[in-house]
Formats: sequence, structure tokens, C-alpha cells
Amino acid sequence: MKLGLEIHQRLDTHKLFCNCPSEGGNGKPKSVLRTLHPVYSEMGEVDKTSLAEAEREQTFEYLFYENCCCLVELDEEPPHPLNPEALRIGLEMALQLKSRPVDEVHVMRKTVIDGSNTAGFQRTAVIAMGGKVESANGDVRVSTVAIEEESAGIVERKEGRAVYSLDRLGIPLVEIGTEPDIKSPEHLREIAEKLGLMLRATGKVMRGLGTIRQDVNVSVEGGARVEIKGAQDLKSLALIAENEARRQEALLAIMKEAGKRFGGKVGLGGKILDAGDLFRGTSSKLLKTGLDSGQKALGMKLEKHAGLLGKEISPNRRYGTELSDYAKTTGVKGIIHSDEEMKKYGIGAEEFANLCKLLKMEKGDAFVLVIAPESVAKKALEKALERARMDYIPKETRKANEDGTSSFMRPLAGRARLYPETDIPPVRIGRELLDEIRSGASESLEQKREKLLKLLNRDMAERMLRSRNLKIFERLVEMKIEPTLAAATLEDTLTMLRREGVEVGGEHVLALFEEYLKGSFVKAAIADLLRETAKGKSVEEALEEKQLRKISGTELRKIIKENSKSMAAIMAKYRLRVDSKEVAELIKSM
Repeated sequence: MKLGLEIHQRLDTHKLFCNCPSEGGNGKPKSVLRTLHPVYSEMGEVDKTSLAEAEREQTFEYLFYENCCCLVELDEEPPHPLNPEALRIGLEMALQLKSRPVDEVHVMRKTVIDGSNTAGFQRTAVIAMGGKVESANGDVRVSTVAIEEESAGIVERKEGRAVYSLDRLGIPLVEIGTEPDIKSPEHLREIAEKLGLMLRATGKVMRGLGTIRQDVNVSVEGGARVEIKGAQDLKSLALIAENEARRQEALLAIMKEAGKRFGGKVGLGGKILDAGDLFRGTSSKLLKTGLDSGQKALGMKLEKHAGLLGKEISPNRRYGTELSDYAKTTGVKGIIHSDEEMKKYGIGAEEFANLCKLLKMEKGDAFVLVIAPESVAKKALEKALERARMDYIPKETRKANEDGTSSFMRPLAGRARLYPETDIPPVRIGRELLDEIRSGASESLEQKREKLLKLLNRDMAERMLRSRNLKIFERLVEMKIEPTLAAATLEDTLTMLRREGVEVGGEHVLALFEEYLKGSFVKAAIADLLRETAKGKSVEEALEEKQLRKISGTELRKIIKENSKSMAAIMAKYRLRVDSKEVAELIKSM
């Protein structure tokens, strides 16, 4: 097995080619419709990925927000010069990886007509090459470090139309790609975690769901390089790699079996026939609904494929699923094939037999059936046939699924996809700029770890190093909040509240501890106060409404006397309002 990794991390700065803020859209969006089509590259070639996307014949609807979008996102104004702050952050990360910065940054256009960019291409720029990621299981070479613009976010897909939001489009990303030096799924996870920690340690990247994505490149002996995009969960990376290796190995076995059956190269006729008349009185709800709405039920025989379509290639996915994924690129929801249980579709034994007769099937043959508008159904079967005829594992871009498997998205892009961006001037990377970046660089991952170990025990230091709240923790320490209290609040208290359904923002935590420094309340009241401030109340309002203001001095002495200096009695009644250390000291002195 060979493994490589690409990490895409959003940078904490404004958009890459305009001055719009990198934030979510607010208010009611405007809607713009576009269609995209493939074009010839500078080399006179058309990218096969673009051709595959064009076959979908989709219209794209873009949601435009005034607070974070401009004419650049709409592709109605030329891009502005490259965001210098994003370039500096990217170069800082490259230097930490010991990558060699390029002499001059040239922005390139990468053809993308799936609707994720209004321009029909994504802008990207290599800023450094080489370097390595050190790891206990072996160092991994870095191939390139690049900065590029984030794509538009998909909102929904309708029949013949995809809806995208432009608030995300143009947010700067740093992309770090490795060579295929990763030895195992466990090694893959280690490298991904190390890179993620290095990026977060700079304090210059965005945090939260969707701000970092991992693409995994996998191949096995006899297979092909497959890129699996969009893994957001670090825990799933190893499983994704394992399942892809298993998928390719299973496909190799299926191809070998198919070759035996055909006595050599797989030969499929691919004749498509209308089977609608067979299902006019069907009890199948799926087929009846489609036929009543004017759709066609088209069938196709796959010679000598009986039993192959039902073979499992990864958990809950079979060879027939591969054919279905290809068919789905035309807009159908899926296919029906003969290795499935017909009862789940409501297809009876007589209908099954009549379909086999219509398609002139012999023992050992299989079929594929599609219900859709005639032109779409025909394209879907042609796509399924295209996949079934492959006597090799195709190079593909696949989408990571939640269960650790993947599904086909499009063919793997080739060299025809890239060409120069003529609207943006090159940027020189001189020694002076690099020296300036080095002198102002953030702490490295190891420096950050050493610093945390001086403040916290090892377990909490490692938790905080991986935490989305690391930047808030550092601000609290700067405010002179006790590190252990700050860490426990961020990692334990906020987690407890989140499980209760209470989401607490960083601004609430900072405001709370500003009041804590004034001596307004005790540690034990923190959770209760955060619950209230999360509802929009100020700390002052929460203190008054919940009667959580700290009791001290003369009033505390009085309470101690009334409770006969019993620590247990006092804490039972006033735990959220008194400091146990202060109570103990006063009891000693009285």
C-alpha cells in the first residue's frame, strides 16, 4: 500500500483575492444563476474531469451575501492582488517544515466546473517545495506547500440544479502535500495529526468544523492512485485508507474472475432496451411512480456478470455500487441490478423472468435497470457500462463517506487542468521578506508543547495542545488567570455544558474571567454563570439574578460563627459563593 496526504487549512485572515472578511453570510442572500462549460487548456487539451462534470448539464445557483461577498466572488470583477498576510502565514508554515520557498509566486487557474467556483476555476499558487514531517514511524517528505482559495459551499442539490453559498468562496487555504512515503494507515493518522498540530500552534489558522480537511491518496500493487477528498475527522483517516486498499484488492479479484469467465478481455455488448411495457401493471411503487410520470424503464444485459455485481468491495458497498456511482453522475438516484433482492423494489418473480427474457439473458448473465427520463436513463446505463467494461482500476477522485468508505466523484484530474492566471501579477520572495517572517514567526509545535508543560501537567498540556480553545487559553494566561483553572474550564466545564446543549463562545469565557479577576465570584460558580451568559446575559446580570456574588470579609465571618465554624455545613449552604481556602483560613484565625 502507498499513502500520501494533502492537508487544507483555512487561514485566519481576510479573503485571498479581495478584502472581504472570511466569515459566514448574514441576512437574506441574493441569488444568481450560472452555467459552466469546459474549455481548452493552454496546451490545447480539455481536462477529462471537466468533461465528466459537463455531462451533468447542471445549472448553478449562487447565494450572495453583502457582508462577506463582492464582485470578485461573482466573477464580475478581476481578482485583487494576492493577500500579503495569507502569503506570509503560508511561508511561515513552509519554513517550519523546512520547505524551500520559491523565488517568485505565480498564481495558476485550476479548472473546476462542478459549480464550486463561479469562475469555472480555482486559483492556487505554489509557495514552497520540499521539506519533511518528522515522525516516530518515519519521516515523510513534503512535495509542495501552496496557498489557494476555498471553494463555494454546497447548500443543496436539486434535479438539474446545484445551490452554492458564496460566503466561503475565496477564504485563504494553505495546502500541504506529501510524497507517498506514508507506510500504513496508523502512520497516516500520525502525520495528519502532526501537521494539524503544527498549523494550529501558529495561532494563525481558523478553528472549528470544516476549517481543516484531509485528502488521502491511496494505491495498492496492481491498482491505481485514488484521491479521497473531504475527510474532516482525524479518527476516520486510518479507516478510510484501510477501506480503500480493501476496495482496490476486491476489485482486482473481481477483474480476475471476469477475465476467467470471458477467457481474456471483458467484452460487453451494452444493448439498451425499453422494458416499460413489462411493468405496466407492476406493484413496484418505484417503477409505477416513474412510469406514470412519463419516465422510461431501460434495461441492459451484462454478459457473464451474475454474482459479480453483488460481491462486497468494502463495508456496505458492492461492485454494483461502483456502477451505480458512475450512473449517478448523470442525475439518477441509482440503479437496480440482478444481484440484488428484487422484493425490496417490489419487483415480482414473473416480472424478473420477463425482463431476463426481454434482454435475452443466458445463465451467468446479469442486468442493470434504470427508471428515469429517457435521455437521462440512457446516459446512466452508458456510464454503468463504461465502468463495467474497465479491466483496470481507474484513477479517480472519490468522496469520503461518514462510515469510512468512499464513493466515486469524478476521474482524477490531469495536467490539462492547470493554466496561468493572467490577472494577478507574480510576487517576488526575497531574502528580506523571509528574514522578516522568521523574526516574527510564531512558536513552533515543540516550543508550544514545552511552554504548556511548564504550566500544566502532561495530560492536560497534551489536551490543550490539541484543543480548539488553545488561543483562548493563551489569552487567559496572559490575563494572569491560573493556568490549571483556565484549562479545566475550557476542556472540562465547556465540554460538560456542550453535552447539556449549551454552546459557550470564547467571548463569554473571556468576559467571565475579566470579572473573576475583580473577585466578584468563586471558581465553583463558573459553570452556572457560563450557562447564563450563553443566553445573552452579562456577567453582572447573571451574578444578580442567580445570587452568585462572592461572600467575603465581615459577612463571611458572620456565616462562619452562625455555622459553628463547621466547614462542611458552610460549604453545603454556600459552596457557590465562598472560597474554601478563605473559609479555612478564617476558621483558623477565629
